[in-house]
Amino acid sequence: MKIKDVVLSKSYTGFFFDDQKSIKNGAVNDGFFYEGTPIIEGFRTIRQCGEAISIQLILENGEVGIGDCAAVQYSGTGGRDPLFLADNYIPFLEEKIVPLMIGLDVSQFRPLAERFDRMTIDGKKLHTAIRYGLTQAFLSAVAKSSRLTMAEVIRKEYNITEKEYKAIPVFTQSGDDRYNNVDKMIIKEADVLPHALINNVEKKLGKNGELLLEYVKWIRNRIIRFRTRENYKPVLHIDVYGTIGIAFNNDLDRIIDYLLELEKAAHPFILRIEGPIDGGNKEDTIKYLKDLTRMIDEKNSTLEIVADEWCNTLEDIIDFADQKAGHMLQIKTPDLGGVNNVCEAIVYCNKVGIGSYCGGTCNETNISSEVTTNIAIACMADQCLAKPGMGVDEGYMIVKNEMNRVLAITKKR
Repeated sequence: MKIKDVVLSKSYTGFFFDDQKSIKNGAVNDGFFYEGTPIIEGFRTIRQCGEAISIQLILENGEVGIGDCAAVQYSGTGGRDPLFLADNYIPFLEEKIVPLMIGLDVSQFRPLAERFDRMTIDGKKLHTAIRYGLTQAFLSAVAKSSRLTMAEVIRKEYNITEKEYKAIPVFTQSGDDRYNNVDKMIIKEADVLPHALINNVEKKLGKNGELLLEYVKWIRNRIIRFRTRENYKPVLHIDVYGTIGIAFNNDLDRIIDYLLELEKAAHPFILRIEGPIDGGNKEDTIKYLKDLTRMIDEKNSTLEIVADEWCNTLEDIIDFADQKAGHMLQIKTPDLGGVNNVCEAIVYCNKVGIGSYCGGTCNETNISSEVTTNIAIACMADQCLAKPGMGVDEGYMIVKNEMNRVLAITKKR
């Protein structure tokens, strides 16, 4: 089956692009806006509308494979590619990429994905968002032409011999509405919660971590009060964006003491802390997280460290995994470019015994979320993100429903 035509359209994501540097520097909220002048190149305002590009591959038999080029909420920072705006990149795709796609055979996903993921134009690799969307579209097209789910295509092409397809724990994210959204998560019995967006020391963490400590206690008590069955025991997973390191001046002994306080407050629930410290570059971040992980293990603690910032590409993930810089690594799917890299990353983490979190961003689309959910199932990730958006209901619905559809149809087969 060959690609007969390619159709591009501007799309919108489930959230926004945010200038993370401005926010970390104390940008002030006014409702849903941030006041101030953006710092990162390409931003018109500190928060602006999230955009994507939809790629539709028209096949010879009339079937359509779909992928969405999308980038993370915090684009242009942490070693990532620049801000991805549809109007800037549609002309590039039409001129440079679409002609290369017409007539391609879609009998196999992996060769196509690897070819375009590694491609260079004018000496430069394609933007991660473009590689992300192209490879989604290829996977969708191969699944359509093969009359299989995308998960089945991945298992077949990556030689994953496990026959049963199992549900993956789903991680819901709250955004700034970190109280009402926790209630939604408890009602839905989310497996992992709440993310919480602790991205500012004074307003969200507390100068000595006191605000986050009280919040963890609140979550713990809220679950116990309102859960409808005693064996509902979600994992508490909180992303702190390096703010613990900032609050404690990167003093690992003080950070460990604080993390153990948080663990005690979360009991009887397992606690994960994502991005406790940001070294400002990959090498230092690996060193800090490696040392924190070792020190936590020496305390016989159940708390888990999750790596995120500077762990962007497949190569980064391999480096973090080899150094055991975290108990779990977020595989932030748009940052890896081609979704073939997401497959490789999950498989590698599982191989070396590091937790594999098939993540991503609130700033994705329903299409990219469904594709990566299939990959999480196929490659047996330890958890996957409910996305897009920060409203809980929408992202949870998209990911959980796609997961249940895949599980139902593979079981039926």
